[in-house]
Amino acid sequence: MQEFIIIHEIDNVAVVLRPFKKGEVVAGVTLLEDIPQAHKVALKPIKNGEDVIKYGFPIGHATKDIKVGEHVHTHNVATNLDDVITYSYQPNFPKVLGYKSDRTVDVYERKSGEYGIRNELWVIQTVGCVSGMADEIVRRFRETHDMSKIDGIYTFQHPFGCSQMGGDLDFTRTLLQDMVKHPNAGGVLVLSLGCEENRCDVFEQTLGDYDKDRTRFLISQEVEDEVETGLKLLDELYNKMKDDKRVTKPLSVLRIGLKCGGSDGMSGITANPLLGRLSDFLSLNDATSVLGEVPEMFGAEQLLMARAKDKATFDEIVDLINNFKRYFKDHNQVIYDNPSPGNKAGGITTLEDKSLGCVQKGGSSKVNGVLKMGDRVKVKGLNLISTPGNDLVAVTTIAAAGCQMVLFTTGRGTPFGGFVPTLKIATNTQLATKKENWIDFNAGALVDKYTMDELLEKFLDLICDVASGKKQAKNEINNFREISIFKDGVIL
Repeated sequence: MQEFIIIHEIDNVAVVLRPFKKGEVVAGVTLLEDIPQAHKVALKPIKNGEDVIKYGFPIGHATKDIKVGEHVHTHNVATNLDDVITYSYQPNFPKVLGYKSDRTVDVYERKSGEYGIRNELWVIQTVGCVSGMADEIVRRFRETHDMSKIDGIYTFQHPFGCSQMGGDLDFTRTLLQDMVKHPNAGGVLVLSLGCEENRCDVFEQTLGDYDKDRTRFLISQEVEDEVETGLKLLDELYNKMKDDKRVTKPLSVLRIGLKCGGSDGMSGITANPLLGRLSDFLSLNDATSVLGEVPEMFGAEQLLMARAKDKATFDEIVDLINNFKRYFKDHNQVIYDNPSPGNKAGGITTLEDKSLGCVQKGGSSKVNGVLKMGDRVKVKGLNLISTPGNDLVAVTTIAAAGCQMVLFTTGRGTPFGGFVPTLKIATNTQLATKKENWIDFNAGALVDKYTMDELLEKFLDLICDVASGKKQAKNEINNFREISIFKDGVIL
């Protein structure tokens, strides 16, 4: 097993891949203190104020002199980042690894021309007040129908849709409308109360192009028994979708979201680079990947900007980054107050350290599209989307853009899932072994078993199996399906 890694030839730190004790030797350097797994050790003397280099880039500066063999972390390193930056377009398109594949997936073809990887029946609530009612309708429907003919019936609770105004109300409506039109749903019942700000009539009028044959609307206050009425409407939808069949299509029909959470020092070494290679593979095969988490691009955003397909796309990335920085400033928050306590415990020292690992999920391909919150994917290849780092909000927003599944890398572990299959990719073998009930794939095998090319093929096997319905993500098996809607403004 590999015991340490020097990621780039100019790095002045190494990352240890197991816990090391004082006096042990790493890359010819005798350790002056214990170094936890996935943390950094100085390979050269680093003077106070000098940059700490990892991934071939500065991840911050030393706040005191650091000796060879010392632990390099938050106690002696600080970020170099400060405030909003002015950028210039300096294109740089690195070599993209991958190949054209004849792999296929079995999916559901929708009237919209999109493809779903599930044929589920959804109850989408316009307002939090009807959460309990939605649960009851779904519960009773499951008791009276053969669930083997579809991929399940689900509702997704949220507290919004009323006492909202302005942009928050508009975004709640837009995101829920995106869900109504999502290809993983073979039928949708839109359930409302009747007096909320997110009115059902406005919701329907502004929904745009949607499959009227597979969508129903119910205003609870306008019927005598909303449960019985809901069951009748769901029965109509069920009978329309229960005979839907999968069709074989090329990989180009896939749209896959990329997210990380509970990251550790291994994230940028194993799981995130694996997703990067996958993202490049998807681009080479005319499929789509969508990368979110704008605050976790800070410090590495110029790597993405240099890969913008043209100047117009570059300008959109600049707006994506700087608008999120202004959001922090508008709320009097420190732009670079990241990483989290769990990230730090896992070996991530500064936001640059976190971001340089995070953006590796986007691989090396050109950035073809930039999406605002609520936008749906329009172009193939790598897209960036405006989301916060928060796991639930980001996954919800990425999936609502039209992604049929989300790949979620983690070094600390998390059980949650979004409203689409949410595959958890462990950065280290210990987590994958300990939390088999959460983890779908072990990228930690990169340091102790497989090459990147070998592991990518195994990863593609899993993704194709999940997309084709041959396997379920662990969040589906555990029935963990959640949504969280971004909120910025006043609650009435």
